[in-house]
Amino acid sequence: MISTDLLLLVLIGAVIGAAVLLLVWALTPQEPSRIVVPSTLLPRVKRLGARVPLAIIAGLVLLVLTRWPVLAVAGGLLVFFGPMLFGGAASEKRSISRLEGLAAWTESLRDTIAGAVGLEQAIPATAYAASPAVAPQLIALSDRLRVRTPLPVALQRFADDLDDPSADLIVAALMLNAKLRGPGLRDVLTSLAGSAREELEMRRRVVASRASTRRSVQIVVGISVFFVLGLSLFNRDYVEPYSSALGQVVLLIVLLLFAAGFAWMRRLSVFELPARFLFTAPPTTVGGVRP
Repeated sequence: MISTDLLLLVLIGAVIGAAVLLLVWALTPQEPSRIVVPSTLLPRVKRLGARVPLAIIAGLVLLVLTRWPVLAVAGGLLVFFGPMLFGGAASEKRSISRLEGLAAWTESLRDTIAGAVGLEQAIPATAYAASPAVAPQLIALSDRLRVRTPLPVALQRFADDLDDPSADLIVAALMLNAKLRGPGLRDVLTSLAGSAREELEMRRRVVASRASTRRSVQIVVGISVFFVLGLSLFNRDYVEPYSSALGQVVLLIVLLLFAAGFAWMRRLSVFELPARFLFTAPPTTVGGVRP
C-alpha cells in the first residue's frame, strides 16, 4: 500500500506545480482582448495570480516543517495579504502625486483660459504638458472631446478616471461653467488650485507623521512571525501541546487575536479620504478601455 508520506509528497508536488503554472500565467504579458467584458473579475484574478502561488508554497513549506495545518493556513494567508498589511506608502505617494499634478494642471488651465480660450480648446492644450500622474486621464479627456463627446459628459468620465474627491471639486466647477457659460471661472480655478495646494501640504504632513506607525506595524508583525516560527522549528518540546487537536484550536484562537491586532494597527496607518460626490454608472468597457 502507498504510505501516507508518499501521498503527501505527491500532493505537495502537484500543488507546487499548479502554483508555478499560475505564477507564470500571471506574469506573462498578453494582448488586450477586444471582446466586451461586462465585469472586472478577470483582471482582478490576474492581478492576484502572482500572489496565490507564493501563498500556497509558503503554506506547504510550513505544513511540512511544523505539521500544523492551522499555522500553514495562517502563513499562506499572511503571504497573500502581506502587501495589504505592510503596504500603503506607495498608494499614498501616488495619491499625493495625483493631487499635485491636478493642482498644477488647474493653474495651467486657469492661465490658458486667461487668453480668451474656451474650455474645449484649453483642456487639450494643457493635457500633454501635464504631470505624468494625471496625463493619461487628461489625454483620454482630450480624446473624448475630439470625438465630439459633450463637455459635461467628458468631464464626468474624467472625474471617474481620477477617482479622487479633490478632483470632484474641480470637475464640478468645470461642469457648471460648461453648462452655464458664466464669468468668474478664472477666480474659481485660482481658489480651487490654492485649496488643492493646502490639502497637498496637509497630506504630506499626515504621511510623514504616520510613517512611524507603519514602521511599528512592520516591526511587530516581523518579530511575531519569526518568534512563532523559531519556537516551532528549534524548540519543539516547548510547543508540543499545540500538536494535538485541542492545541490546534487554541493556536487558531491565538492567531486570530494576532490577526485582529495586526489589522487594527494597519488601520491606524491608513489615511482615509472623504467620500466622492460625483458618480456615474460604470460604462461597458471594450478591451479594458472606457469609451
